[in-house]
Amino acid sequence: MIIHDQIKFLTDEINHLRSDGKKLGLVPTMGALHDGHLSLVKHSFRDNDLTAVSIFVNPIQFNNREDLKKYPGDLQKDLEKLGKILRQNDLVFTPDVNEMYRDPVTHIFDFGNLNKVMEGKYRKGHFNGVAIIVSKLLEIFQPDKAYFGQKDFQQLVIIKSLVKQLDLPVTIVSCPIVREHDGLAMSSRNVLLLEKQRKEAALIPETLFSAVQKSKSLSVKELKRWVIKRINNNPELRVEYFEIVDNIELFPIKSWEEKKEKYGCIAVNVGTVRLIDNVKFPE
Repeated sequence: MIIHDQIKFLTDEINHLRSDGKKLGLVPTMGALHDGHLSLVKHSFRDNDLTAVSIFVNPIQFNNREDLKKYPGDLQKDLEKLGKILRQNDLVFTPDVNEMYRDPVTHIFDFGNLNKVMEGKYRKGHFNGVAIIVSKLLEIFQPDKAYFGQKDFQQLVIIKSLVKQLDLPVTIVSCPIVREHDGLAMSSRNVLLLEKQRKEAALIPETLFSAVQKSKSLSVKELKRWVIKRINNNPELRVEYFEIVDNIELFPIKSWEEKKEKYGCIAVNVGTVRLIDNVKFPE
């Protein structure tokens, strides 16, 4: 693999490697890599001649400075993991903040309802920060395809909207959630959980999977109430939100009869660690 931490040298390398028309796939990450990230890389392998992975903890998407400080990361470990699967001409980009933000950040994106609900409601400015860094990375790499996990469902919807707004010639590929042995969605934040918290966190996916079955007999309103109560009954867990929304505008679903794809999206505080997950309901 080829590692760069400066945009100029990276883009020179990309232009050289793609001079004969090779397809490039991009996997943007914030490091603390786990098997979920590596699954995105493998998806890119299947579609492209070259794969690039960016590792950058983006400060402007953190509305909580303490959350930024405790975000896990070990660049050397990440590079070791990538070194085991990336090929000779695949790329890794590891810039610092000064490299990515040489100029003041002032742009404000308008995503309508998309960034006002769920994560957007509780993390003001988060998605504008995400949109800025993703647009920068897409401009730098100019990939044919970019890969994102479905765990960050709302982020995925917003990035698709971003690409449409900017009319970028890239395909956004959504990849399935990768889960631990007990169902917990893989997340860089999982390593921050204490042993007891980690055990109890398995109630989150267990409840979501059960909710899919209960949707056959409960109304949307009843099901939302059941999910929140079941998780909140565990003293280690506290639901921040649970919403059932469509996959285009993220409008709340009022009835199972609506002819839309329906997703249940949840955020749960496990001690001081905040986890998100989602599940698709049958149409």
